Amino acid sequence: MPYLGLLVMVLWVFCLIDVITADDTGVRHVPKMVWLLVVLFLPLLGSLLWLGVGRPIGGGIWGGRDSTHRRPVSGFAEYDIRPGRAVASDPDADAEFLRQCRARAEEQRRIERERRRADGY
Repeated sequence: MPYLGLLVMVLWVFCLIDVITADDTGVRHVPKMVWLLVVLFLPLLGSLLWLGVGRPIGGGIWGGRDSTHRRPVSGFAEYDIRPGRAVASDPDADAEFLRQCRARAEEQRRIERERRRADGY
């Protein structure tokens, strides 16, 4: 049993990293910060509780979503899918908004064409 302390430390470090990198929305039972404190101050018991009770279901190796459920990252946060993001519920309002966007784009193109003609391009 000389390596028991080393195994507990490895488990503790793994669980600390796992808690820190876990998806906030997937953590079970108590908030992520509470889990971090439990694992931090109760290394063996907190780690075992985290793995058995708090870890997100379907979490990848570091507590995030597994690779089959990974969210697309477009490089533009406003276009990424996020929990709580407002989703349009009225198709007519969507169609009207898109129509207004297209009309504004056409107006901007028309103004630019007229400016280029006036400048002699």
